[in-house]
Amino acid sequence: MFSSTTEYALRAAVYVASLGGQSVRSERIAEVTKVPSGYISKVMRDLVVAGLVTSQRGPNGGFALARPAEAISVLDVVNAVTPIHRITTCPLGNPEHLNLCPLHRRLDDAIAGIERAFGATSLAEIVGGGPARSGAPSCAALTIDRQPLPEPKRPRRAKR
Repeated sequence: MFSSTTEYALRAAVYVASLGGQSVRSERIAEVTKVPSGYISKVMRDLVVAGLVTSQRGPNGGFALARPAEAISVLDVVNAVTPIHRITTCPLGNPEHLNLCPLHRRLDDAIAGIERAFGATSLAEIVGGGPARSGAPSCAALTIDRQPLPEPKRPRRAKR
């Protein structure tokens, strides 16, 4: 139902939120979230443009949330990369259909429900586990290794 880009953006945003304000480099985000490193740059650029994360160049640079995790919803992240589109007119372009038919009304109602649920869920809730169902840990708790990894080693330059 959602694109890979949306999934990748959600993984990245949840990971960055889990760091409590620390900056993190795109290579690390890609490694931890299992997002291809070439793709993570596009996703993070979209999140920066949307004002959800900040980016800082340089040796101490990286990405960090632009606002507290409590103030960023899952819907904010989704709409930053692949906005959810509601059905407002007949998808067939039939000018006689001033109102949506029962099928498209139901589909739009479902989309509205997704928007409400995503809009009501903050990144902080995801990182913190939110209201757990039957005691199961959140996805974030299962997939995000919060232990720092060693910095990647840079390849040595060949001697001349």
